[in-house]
Formats: sequence, structure tokens, C-alpha cells
Amino acid sequence: MKEELLIKDAEEKEIWKEYGYLPKERPVPELIKYGIVNLNKPKGPTSHQVTAWVKKILEIRKAGHAGTLD
Repeated sequence: MKEELLIKDAEEKEIWKEYGYLPKERPVPELIKYGIVNLNKPKGPTSHQVTAWVKKILEIRKAGHAGTLD
């Protein structure tokens, strides 16, 4: 299925510039800073360990998990 952007008014076409990026044009650092990483935690390591690995891999200071990853 091909995605398309529906524009009601030509004037609305550039309004996104005021608020950031179009979703498909968002740069990777922005995705990492404000995004969510979904992962399937393997059996064994704790949720805390996996969170530490994500922080190290993505080279970020803050990361957390929303509940138990078991």
C-alpha cells in the first residue's frame, strides 16, 4: 500500500516547518532523543542490564523501561 500525504490547502503544506520535521524526514538523532526502542529482551539479563546496554549502544545519557521486561 502506497502512503500519500493529503493536503487540504497549499498554504498548509509548509506549516510543519514551524513545528519540526515531517515524520519521514526526521533525523536519526531526533528519533533517538525522543523515540521509543521496542525490544524483545532475552531470558537471563535483567531489565536494568538491558537498559544499560541500550544507553551504551546508542551513546545516550538517559534511558529507562516502562515496567518489567521479562
